[in-house]
Amino acid sequence: MSLKDCVLDFFFPPRCAFCGAILEESGDGVCSACRKALPRAADTERKCDFVRAYTAPFYYEEPVRQGMLAYKFRNAPSRGKVFGRMIGEDLLRRGIDGFDLISWVPLSAKRYRRRGYDQARLLAEAAAEALGTKAVPLLRKARDVSPQSRLRTPEERRANISGCYVVRSADAVRGKRILLIDDIITTGSTLSECARMLLTAGAVSVCGAALACHREE
Repeated sequence: MSLKDCVLDFFFPPRCAFCGAILEESGDGVCSACRKALPRAADTERKCDFVRAYTAPFYYEEPVRQGMLAYKFRNAPSRGKVFGRMIGEDLLRRGIDGFDLISWVPLSAKRYRRRGYDQARLLAEAAAEALGTKAVPLLRKARDVSPQSRLRTPEERRANISGCYVVRSADAVRGKRILLIDDIITTGSTLSECARMLLTAGAVSVCGAALACHREE
């Protein structure tokens, strides 16, 4: 470890990306207690409208929920590097590599200004790095809508985001197989709407990945 890293660790000790506990060593950014408690998702690909399949390494349960809430709402963007790397490592472990481009589900401009960072973009960039490539912007959220987490039914979620995502350049997606990354997949409505727009613009296929998903009932 360099002198600079030692100084940084002294004043800003590394913390677990999930529970926030101080780590004895930087390591992989996860404490031993959380590593044992992580709710690992089943090794199956799931389906939703317009999406060929989507995967996630974890279920949205503790301590993943705790880590994601801090990441998104408590100004903890550095956790995105750990979470994104885990998404990339999960894709590698599953042998999922049939895509030409990696992108993400974007925030609206209003939400970005309020938060200061786009959590899905940070995840996509870290996942892409783990996969040996780069993430590229393909979509723009044209209008701000109510958070999907506040809506109860799949129908409400689909209606809420219908038409709010815009493809930046049809030329960039035409003929491409795209991997789209988000933070959490609940019903798949957001991912489906983004995939619909990309396919309409000429993409060949869209797969999805996230850090966490909800258990199927």
